[in-house]
Amino acid sequence: MNSRWNGQFSCYDLVAKTAARPNTIVRIGGIAIGGDEFIVMAGPCAVESERQVLDTALMVARSGARILRGGAYKPRSSPYSFQGLGVEGLKLLNKARDLTGLAIITEVMSETDVEIVAEYADILQVGARSMENFSLLERLGNCGRPVLLKRGMTATLEDLLRSAQFIVACGNPDVILCERGIRTFETATRNTFDVAAVPVLKTVSHLPVIVDPSHAAGVRALVPVLARAAVVVGADGLLVEVHPQPEKAFSDGEQSLTFVQFDSMMQDLAPYLNLRFEADKTFAMAGGFD
Repeated sequence: MNSRWNGQFSCYDLVAKTAARPNTIVRIGGIAIGGDEFIVMAGPCAVESERQVLDTALMVARSGARILRGGAYKPRSSPYSFQGLGVEGLKLLNKARDLTGLAIITEVMSETDVEIVAEYADILQVGARSMENFSLLERLGNCGRPVLLKRGMTATLEDLLRSAQFIVACGNPDVILCERGIRTFETATRNTFDVAAVPVLKTVSHLPVIVDPSHAAGVRALVPVLARAAVVVGADGLLVEVHPQPEKAFSDGEQSLTFVQFDSMMQDLAPYLNLRFEADKTFAMAGGFD
């Protein structure tokens, strides 16, 4: 480990990696995030209709996703954009879970909504804009559900770990970190995927780390490439946007994969995952860093 990181990150003692706590596995039913399996969460940016959600759930499950993502509440920068279906959207996600067996992840925007979202969701997502909403983070400390914490658009890794520490300190040890790209001076992509963030976080923290290539890219053609990069640098999974008709999506259509594209991406990732598994096995047999 870089000696400088000890002082920079070890102060977040509840989430810092130690000899006593090298790795946290977040379990949702039979799903283990942070273990040996690479977990893919996939689905539409926004829940729009029953047909859209059920069709997407069936398809991503067939292609190997373990968790269905979908926004019932949408934090939009414009008051004229689609704001989500709210509770009705949560009910549709619940119906999709009953149909497919997929676990559900959806965003919670306010501390006043935590209880109702936790009633329907298996994982509560904190969006990039809410990473430092400490009233929300405090409430998530006793929500009884795992929390996926997205990195803020201008947040450092230290900022991200501070927010994770806040949730754990408030009583919830089941936190998953998410690198989703940060805002830089580059405009070719929606955000800039900080690929180095994944191995750094995996080195200094015991929490699982997943990557959201959809928001990092903002362009669907780049999503499979960034997903491949996430596998190579050691991420524990992906959060990917998939829509039956991206050109008609209520939000984030430009970065959403079609069903065919998502299935192709999952097949493409298989050999990289196999190579990583073999490399990890060899490394462990050699005694790791000992």
